[in-house]
Amino acid sequence: MTLSAAEIVTQLSSLVGANAVIGEPSRMTTYLSEPRKRFTTGAAAIVTPGSVAEVQAVLRWANTNDVGIIPQGGNTGLVGGQVPRRGDEVILSLARLDKIRGIDTASGTMTVESGVILSKAHDAAEAEGVILPLWLASQGSARIGGVLSTNAGGVNVLAYGNARDLTMGIEAVLADGRLYQGLNSLKKDNTGYDLKNLLVGAEGTLGIITAATLKVFPKPEDYETAIVSLRDLDCALAFFDLLRSRARRRLSAYEIVPQLGLDLQLKHGMLDRDPTPGPSPWYALVEVSRLSKGASDTLIRAVEAAFGEGLLDNAVFAESLADRTRMWAFREQMSEVQSREGASIKHDVSVPIHAVPQLITEGIAAAERVAPGIRAVPFGHLGDGNIHFNFSQPVGADPKSFMADYEDKVHEAIYEVVLRLGGSVSAEHGIGQLKVDLLRQVKDPIALEMMRAIKTALDPKGILNPGKMLG
Repeated sequence: MTLSAAEIVTQLSSLVGANAVIGEPSRMTTYLSEPRKRFTTGAAAIVTPGSVAEVQAVLRWANTNDVGIIPQGGNTGLVGGQVPRRGDEVILSLARLDKIRGIDTASGTMTVESGVILSKAHDAAEAEGVILPLWLASQGSARIGGVLSTNAGGVNVLAYGNARDLTMGIEAVLADGRLYQGLNSLKKDNTGYDLKNLLVGAEGTLGIITAATLKVFPKPEDYETAIVSLRDLDCALAFFDLLRSRARRRLSAYEIVPQLGLDLQLKHGMLDRDPTPGPSPWYALVEVSRLSKGASDTLIRAVEAAFGEGLLDNAVFAESLADRTRMWAFREQMSEVQSREGASIKHDVSVPIHAVPQLITEGIAAAERVAPGIRAVPFGHLGDGNIHFNFSQPVGADPKSFMADYEDKVHEAIYEVVLRLGGSVSAEHGIGQLKVDLLRQVKDPIALEMMRAIKTALDPKGILNPGKMLG
């Protein structure tokens, strides 16, 4: 028997208390309004459990009553994985599970609950002289559970890996309310399937992560940071190879941004001054960790060598924390500035690193053929092959008409290039509900069968984030 929204609110209130349940649509807005505003379906209720035991109680109830549960962290996801597809589902917010359970610097780990905001986890780690190197533009609002559920990457993947690489153990509530207690800090544990890696990146479709043990690392003494001017993408790739050979594991970030990215930020007043060394088709923001006190010139020497090889046109180095902050703002504001400029068609894709220049060159040409006047704004993590291949509307175009006329055509053009180059149509944002149909088209059929078998085994009634990833 299907429960009404009123019955759902009443029954959830009996489990976790009336103050932890929201049933009025007017109070649901912040939970339903995802960043890209592409999905606007309502929910039957919002529930905000304050303990793992309460999460278990909610899942037992949902499993018994066949009610879909949408786990939500900071609501920063970009593919609609954290909001409903139907109006009869319940959003389970993990915001109140926000405790840092412990930091063990000897083991190099910290254990945190899924509702901890990423920036607060950073602060807690740094207070103990270590760092949690998951660094995202949305870290002021993204929460640990969502970051792990999407296997987020960020700007430090090059040196430290993505979320899955940084996860030592997971605690999660399964669809029937049972608790998987997989928290540990063991570097070696060969006792069967690696279940934590199954749950990380599953987007809440196999279990709801309630806590995790994450790797932390010694805090660098300082950073060498610079923005360099590049005449083309082949030079960007060659400079990356040179810098990686010199800095090795200390190369923590290598991000590329086109000239249009700078122009838009200056146009919309998002930078107090130009942080770059001057006009250039492409810029690279590069950073090298300094692990000991005293002067280090690894980056300077690499830049000098690159000048000698004709790879760079110019460079500017951060000489203060304010300089470094301004340089990183230049990179981290890229998504926001495109929103201010108007409609944009976005792709989160990856290819082998050596194929990045080909991806961008061929992708821009393909998009311009199907959408004349479109403006390419590709940027991101050249160091791991993950490019946010975005396009802004032509100057003066009507945003709604532009998206209606060209979004599908541009997607098709870009994904054809990505797949031909052996890449992925989702590098770090996940599948959610935005890319369900696309996943069916591009994923190996046997892989899809295996994924469905796992989903059926762990969530036979399909109540966990229904309609996401596998549809």
